[in-house]
Amino acid sequence: MTRDSQYSWPRFFMELADKLLAFKEDRQALIATLQHVYAELGMDLPTLDSGGIPTDIDPFTVYGLFNRGLTDNKRRVVALGIGGALGVQAPLHDDFVGVPVLLNINATFYDQVRRDDGDIERLWDLFAVALAYADQSTEQTEAVFRHAYDAVLQQRHASWNVTMGLFWIRPYAYVNLSSRDRWFLALPDRMPSSVRSVLASIKKVPGSAEYLRIRDSILSVLKSGTYKYASFPELSAYAWRVSEQVNREKKDSDKEKEEVTQEAALGDADVETVRYWLYAPGRGACMWDEFYSRGIMGLAWGEIGDLTAYAHKEDLKAQMLQTYPENGTQKNDIHALWQFANEMKPGDVVFVKKGRSEILGRGIVAGDYVYDPEGGHYPNCREVRWTSAGNWPIDERLAMKTLTEITDYPELLSRIETFFEDSDDDVESEEPLVIFPEYSAGQFLNEVYMSEERYDVIVGLLKTKKNIILQGAPGVGKTYAAKRLAYSMMGVKDVSRVKLVQFHQSYSYEDFIEGYRPSGAGFELVKGAFYSFCKKAADDEENDYFFIIDEINRGNLSKIFGELFMLIESDKRGPKNKLQLLYSRELFSVPANVHIIGMMNTADRSLAMLDYALRRRFAFVELCPAFDSDGFRDYCSGLDNPRFEALVREVESLNREIAEDESLGEGFCIGHSYFCNMKPETCTDASLASIVDYELIPMLKEYWFDEPGKVREWSDRLRRSLR
Repeated sequence: MTRDSQYSWPRFFMELADKLLAFKEDRQALIATLQHVYAELGMDLPTLDSGGIPTDIDPFTVYGLFNRGLTDNKRRVVALGIGGALGVQAPLHDDFVGVPVLLNINATFYDQVRRDDGDIERLWDLFAVALAYADQSTEQTEAVFRHAYDAVLQQRHASWNVTMGLFWIRPYAYVNLSSRDRWFLALPDRMPSSVRSVLASIKKVPGSAEYLRIRDSILSVLKSGTYKYASFPELSAYAWRVSEQVNREKKDSDKEKEEVTQEAALGDADVETVRYWLYAPGRGACMWDEFYSRGIMGLAWGEIGDLTAYAHKEDLKAQMLQTYPENGTQKNDIHALWQFANEMKPGDVVFVKKGRSEILGRGIVAGDYVYDPEGGHYPNCREVRWTSAGNWPIDERLAMKTLTEITDYPELLSRIETFFEDSDDDVESEEPLVIFPEYSAGQFLNEVYMSEERYDVIVGLLKTKKNIILQGAPGVGKTYAAKRLAYSMMGVKDVSRVKLVQFHQSYSYEDFIEGYRPSGAGFELVKGAFYSFCKKAADDEENDYFFIIDEINRGNLSKIFGELFMLIESDKRGPKNKLQLLYSRELFSVPANVHIIGMMNTADRSLAMLDYALRRRFAFVELCPAFDSDGFRDYCSGLDNPRFEALVREVESLNREIAEDESLGEGFCIGHSYFCNMKPETCTDASLASIVDYELIPMLKEYWFDEPGKVREWSDRLRRSLR
């Protein structure tokens, strides 16, 4: 296969370079042509200048118009549009594999804001001499090339992207040394050790002499036929495939770890919700104007490199302490960098702040984290679609940190959002629609070890009674089942329609419904969790809402519910049944689409039983250990671990003993959830012994505190089952 027949893009790219050369002395004609092309395509010309329409342009940036973060189809459409307007005859298919791309946030070869006189002219000079040197290599053309190359490297915005641009215009003559290809070339078995050692020692863009030596040494290796790639385009394509595979494996591994942790709790690991952030663009917001014009947000600390290189937060911490030892513990900075790279996501909302009492703008995150070596003091970047800019003083002491998540601070969030309610921009309509994953009754039955008949009974009770309490011994999966029950009835994991609170001895009516709280002006009336949730449900009466109360019997229920005792009854719901609230004197009702799921641990002897006034308003559902369920038995079979099965059998025997004990009973049996969420590789002797020694035996000591002999007997039996 010839080099021209394997890929279509090199011929197209090279012919385009020849056509562009004619515009070296007539760039206004080139700009006009580009404007016409984009108008014909029905697309907006990307921002290439801080003033809007560019006043000048270089040829490498023209390539960047279709070698950036676009789909392959759109890249082809733009490239063919430009090529067609310039008279390019070579075909171009969707075979961009290995063609390096610029970051959308940095898609020009000159600094859009602080461009110096002569920057674009020097880029044209390099372009012209690079073509001449590639087509006819002589001492003279090499000398001119080296001079032009080194001159461009002195410019503010020039870095590894220069080697990328050279590769675009003559892909068989120049090697691309952007981060992906450097990483690949440094891998074992990808290049001889002599080449790898040179690449590993490079910390910044090489000058012309070193670049040409690297190029020639790699080209010599490619021509030897030792490797699967025999040209620079083939090398770049291979590097792309390998890196994509590595990235997929890492992403899958990270996602699996996250899901194991989160799914064991509330089952929301696969639900993407909008998060809200406060962000300071440099000291005193000094970078705000530039970041706003470029459509980005950035963080400093560039000396520690690409943040995705740190698999764990502790790794990032160690590097920060080593790199900036004079800055102390740097707890906030480390947390900000970790969240910026790993937790922030497209669709999140960012509020820009200056100091601790002023809001400057609002935007929606539009891109993933990228490390831009050419980004100067702020190489850690994300694209942001800024929707508002201005100055809004806020009567609140904002956090001093560079990046702060405020999703869980609804009062602060509400105050900030009011600044943008009357904005000319239709911000609300621009916010991404959150698509929640579907969740069926079948999925519930697969995850919660319960029979279909039992599930149908619980759903029926919740629909008719409106309020249920899931009660049972520790470890039967009350919390695990509660949210999943709500999701299964909704048919979707819509977290916006589910609210979880936990009662405790200090929880009050003021927390639950409304109450006065201290403020700067004295006291203000603040609405509680249940009041706010009911108002939200009332505005969406066609959908079901679920209010989940953990440890419902830990609170003083008469004080918490107050006058709402009557309103939560199924036949007292809706606007026709209103009562006046204690503080605001507002007439309030509980919507018919609000369902309450309480959870109660029957083995906690420190808690009093619920009073009868509340009991008659709830249906009580007993959740029992599910060791004998089909689902749990399938789970055991999948682990294929004899010691695990022996321990489970012993726990079943223990539960029979507990159930027959007059001082305990079935409400004290040990639940199955102590043994869930294991995999064959994690179900080890050590993990099982840990469950026995640190979870089960301490519970037995509490159950039989006055019968130490029985505790010793069962402790020995549980431990022996693992031998």
